[in-house]
Amino acid sequence: MDEVEKRLTAEIQNDHRYVVGLRRYFHMHPEIAREEFNTAKKIEDELDAAGIAHKRVGETGVYAEIRGTKPGKKTIVLRADIDALPIQETHACEYMSTVPGKMHACGHDAHTASLIGAARILASHTDAFGGTVRLTFQAGEEIGYGARIFVDGGFLDGADRTFGIHTASNVPVGSVVAMEGPNNASVDWFKISVQGYPAHVSTPELGVDAVYIASHIVVALQALVTRRTSPMDNVLIGVGKLTAGDAYNIVAQKAELEGTIRVLSPETRKAVKGQLETLASNIASSFGGTVKIEWKDFTSPLINDREAALEVQRLAFDIFGSDKVITQRKPSLGGDDFAEYIIKVPGVYAYVGTGNPAKKETVAAHHDSMFDIDEEALNVAVSLYTLYAIRFLNGTV
Repeated sequence: MDEVEKRLTAEIQNDHRYVVGLRRYFHMHPEIAREEFNTAKKIEDELDAAGIAHKRVGETGVYAEIRGTKPGKKTIVLRADIDALPIQETHACEYMSTVPGKMHACGHDAHTASLIGAARILASHTDAFGGTVRLTFQAGEEIGYGARIFVDGGFLDGADRTFGIHTASNVPVGSVVAMEGPNNASVDWFKISVQGYPAHVSTPELGVDAVYIASHIVVALQALVTRRTSPMDNVLIGVGKLTAGDAYNIVAQKAELEGTIRVLSPETRKAVKGQLETLASNIASSFGGTVKIEWKDFTSPLINDREAALEVQRLAFDIFGSDKVITQRKPSLGGDDFAEYIIKVPGVYAYVGTGNPAKKETVAAHHDSMFDIDEEALNVAVSLYTLYAIRFLNGTV
């Protein structure tokens, strides 16, 4: 690190209590997707205090820009998701959620606080970089809704790089994961409505059994994974809901099943969705029934840009040490709509380790009611946001 970066790193350390306090505020006042009104207001208040102009995006997203005073024309977009989850927190602590049935169980409170912390540092040192830093505090990640509002609204237009972080309870605190290529799966929801014909169970030949058809579809869907897809591809098809029938002694006229498809490439995603429609339709018709299939596209596969990943790796090697940087691990079949940012602008999604075995709540799985983080990770997150932005804009990464 040069002298400027050393000074900024010292300021990040000095700001640690401030960022911890912010994170705890958000943790105590969680708001789920489409309801982040107080969260957005708090973000705006903190940006105001730092002298950073901002605007609302949609109802609860927040956008801001910080322009450097050195020569330079590049632009980097930094992103933090801000929504909580509909989960009742069971981890008793001084900053426990005060909202019944809602909590930050995925670290978005940490993401938000860290990006505000980085924004304060960047706004105080515009002489350290050229170009523009765009800040996007994104609502609705948990329902695959907020990223497209920023993308479709033009807030990424003309940018050169985008960067986001996510806490990771399965990564040791102090460590960073930055890998090229597939990082997270796409998320597609489907509902298959089966139409049969009712009859008394004593005369099944007079009816078309929607339960029987739906059961065959549920089992056969796994053949799309094992027989229609290469074993080298990662594909998951899960059915989590099946409802059918009105009475125990009547051949069911209707059945509905709902599930999800998760894949790591756009090509496989398109192929599997088409295969599902063909399979369900053919099974239904072979037993005299019909199907209607509905889809919801929550997010695309998140595929990190190679050059961007290498940039973050080099930065992390420099500021944290090579023993703290993980460059390869299994992709996650959990989705994140930061994927939509990377489709628009080359970028990378990095993980910041928050797990500490001495604090069992910090190694709880994401979306667990006991979930918490080791707050030492906040310095790592603020450092990544701040120093990656500066190095990228200055061409020194």
